[in-house]
Amino acid sequence: MKTKTPLTPEQQADAARLKALYELKKKELGLTQYTIADHLGISQGAVGHYLNGRNPLNVPIASEFASLLKVSIGDFSPSLAQTISQYLINNASNACNMSAFKKAYDYPLFSTIQAGFFTNEAKAFSLSDARDWVSTTRKASDNAFWLEVEGHSMTSPAGSRPSFPEGMLILVDPKELVEPGDFCIASMDGCDFTFKRYIKDGGILYLEPLNPHFPLLTCNESCQLVGKVIHAQWPEKTFD
Repeated sequence: MKTKTPLTPEQQADAARLKALYELKKKELGLTQYTIADHLGISQGAVGHYLNGRNPLNVPIASEFASLLKVSIGDFSPSLAQTISQYLINNASNACNMSAFKKAYDYPLFSTIQAGFFTNEAKAFSLSDARDWVSTTRKASDNAFWLEVEGHSMTSPAGSRPSFPEGMLILVDPKELVEPGDFCIASMDGCDFTFKRYIKDGGILYLEPLNPHFPLLTCNESCQLVGKVIHAQWPEKTFD
C-alpha cells in the first residue's frame, strides 16, 4: 500500500490554526484531547492527528471542533468555511439540512493479514504500529482497527455476494460480539490470525472461506475470536 498522501500547505495551516485555538482555549473551556475524543466518538490519537496536521480536517470534524471551541470554522479553516457556504448557496432549498456532510471516524490501519492462511503478521497492536489512519462513516469502538485483505480465500465465486477481494480494507471491532454467521478475525494457538466467516454446523464451529477452493477450518479449543468484521471498503488509492 502506498503511504498516505501528505497534507497540502493549506490543510497544514488549518491544523496549525486549530491547534493554536485549542491551546488558547482548552483551560478556559475545560477541554482535553480525551474529552474531545469522547465527544467526537473517536480515539485520542485521532484527535492528535487532526491537531498536529497528520489527518486533514473535513466538514463534520471541523464543525465539531468549532462547536467545542466556541469559534467559527472560518477561524481556523477558511477553505472548509467556503465549502459549507458554497454548499448552502447551491442547495438553498435545503439550507438547514447538513446531513449531506456525514460524520467521519478514523481508525488505525495495521499490517496486512493473509486471508487464506494463518500468518504471524497480526500481533498485539498499539497505535504506534499503525501504518495509516483510514476514515469511514461507520462508527465503531475505540479499539477498532483496519486490516488489508491478501489472498483469495474470501473472494466469492463470480456473481456471489458478499465478497472480500485482495486489497480490500476490513474494519475489525474487538468489542463486538461474534456470533455464527458473522465475519471475523480469529487466531489459532494465540498467535496466528485469519479472516473468515464464523459458522456452526451440526453443533461444531467452523471458520468458513467464501472461496470454495479453500478448506473449511474447525474452530476448536485453540481458536480465539479476535474481533468482528463490521465494515469493508476499498482504500482511497484504488481510485487515484
